[in-house]
Amino acid sequence: MLQVKKRDSWGSRLGIIMSVAGSAVGLGNFLRFPAKVASNGGGAFMIPYFVSLFLLGLPLMWIEWTLGRFGGGFEHSTAPGIFHSIWRKNRFIKYFGVIGIFGPLIIFIYYIYIESWTLGYSIFSLLGKYRNLTDQATMQSFLKGFQGLEKNQFFESLGWAYTFFVITFVLNIVIISYGIKGGIERICKLAMPLLFVCALVLLIRVITLGTPDPTKPSWNIFNGFGFLWNPDFSALRSAKVWLEAAGQIFFTLSVGIGVILTYASYLSKGDDVVLSGLTAASTNELAEVILGGSIIIPAAFVFFGPQEIQSIARSGVFNLGFVTMPLVLNKLPLAQIFGFIWFFLLFLAGITSSVSLCQPAVAFLEDEFNLSRKRAVLLFGLISFVLCQPTIFFLKNGLVDELDFWGGTFCLVLFATVETILFAWILGMENAWSEIHRGADLVIPRTYKFVIKYITPLFLFFILGMWFWQEWLPVIMMKGVSVQNRIFVLATRWGLLSIFSILALLVKIAWRRKKLNS
Repeated sequence: MLQVKKRDSWGSRLGIIMSVAGSAVGLGNFLRFPAKVASNGGGAFMIPYFVSLFLLGLPLMWIEWTLGRFGGGFEHSTAPGIFHSIWRKNRFIKYFGVIGIFGPLIIFIYYIYIESWTLGYSIFSLLGKYRNLTDQATMQSFLKGFQGLEKNQFFESLGWAYTFFVITFVLNIVIISYGIKGGIERICKLAMPLLFVCALVLLIRVITLGTPDPTKPSWNIFNGFGFLWNPDFSALRSAKVWLEAAGQIFFTLSVGIGVILTYASYLSKGDDVVLSGLTAASTNELAEVILGGSIIIPAAFVFFGPQEIQSIARSGVFNLGFVTMPLVLNKLPLAQIFGFIWFFLLFLAGITSSVSLCQPAVAFLEDEFNLSRKRAVLLFGLISFVLCQPTIFFLKNGLVDELDFWGGTFCLVLFATVETILFAWILGMENAWSEIHRGADLVIPRTYKFVIKYITPLFLFFILGMWFWQEWLPVIMMKGVSVQNRIFVLATRWGLLSIFSILALLVKIAWRRKKLNS
């Protein structure tokens, strides 16, 4: 199959690696990962984590790079077209590909709002707006006031948060409007090195904290790392810990979303997907395990001690990033500078991920409806801006949790399962193995032929099966959701179903148009 000239392309191999790594390196690396480690057995958590990395993460990374490059040869840059290219006899498979557009869109409409908080807090840090806050209660009140959840002495309305949301949203749309090479690749080439510099500055500062309070010699940085990494092997008996580890791998590598499929579709047939996928995954793991795991929890330990750190580790990613870490940094010299570095680091991590989430929907409009880049971006921007509004104005009613579960958890596993079956069983493992290694400088160990064909799909079916066995009915019946929030959760679910149905209808229309024009 000859490679047809695409509407867009990468400038270099480094560009696509940086962009895929940028998509993967996000808020979860510096907030979600340390919280998961501290709450699920410390160092023992890394056993199921690395098992999941080698049996799920790397196989899915290579699967998505290969399927994306394969589909790109047929002028398809999104999952519906790529899935159809692989299994042409099945007229329904393209509708499973809708998940690869639906998932990124749903994640985008809440992720970008959280991302805008990091931009706001970066400015607040420089201005010293929260400099005099010294306890969890007042810092929590500051955050709630900013989010518009309560009126207090710091904020009277949602105005600040909404302003930063609009700035962040416009910035994302401007970047994506410049395309793959001129927009996404350029911002990732700039942001990723800067992100690592910020992280290294914070890491060095954390390592040199020593024992800030001489009257409490056990509250030292060495014990802080010990709290995070000392293994509690009894946690490994819990199935929940294994599922949490698998979920973190999905979340951190951005597999099962559809973004990597789209990125890889702009490769030529001779581009190396083995080394590129491995490099992108390694960059993400460096950011997560070495940097993300070494900043917030150890730093919090030396100032709050072994008792309070337990509740801090379980307090959730918002509290870790926007309450605990500012309090820690406030105790240091040059607090305003270090506060800015921390939140600017999170902003850089956020924006490299959010621009990636835009690309599948924009590429779908370009490929299947022949829209120009500007028109596709404008349409995406208008629709997604409207969809963001409920997240902003009904934040306290459980919308983010609902969107995160269906768009950022359930759909990831389901989509990854479909991808793996298509790759290993429909395309066929021998054909797939040859396709992976087309133009490759490295050879994947042959063990992975067995892993990809049997172990990875079985692992995925196990995760789905466990969810249906343990969680399906309580989730559907909204157990654990407060009575006052149930109407909002139900409305969110109907909204998600409507969005998915509209996307499926658009796929049907696109294919009908192609048949009429062929």
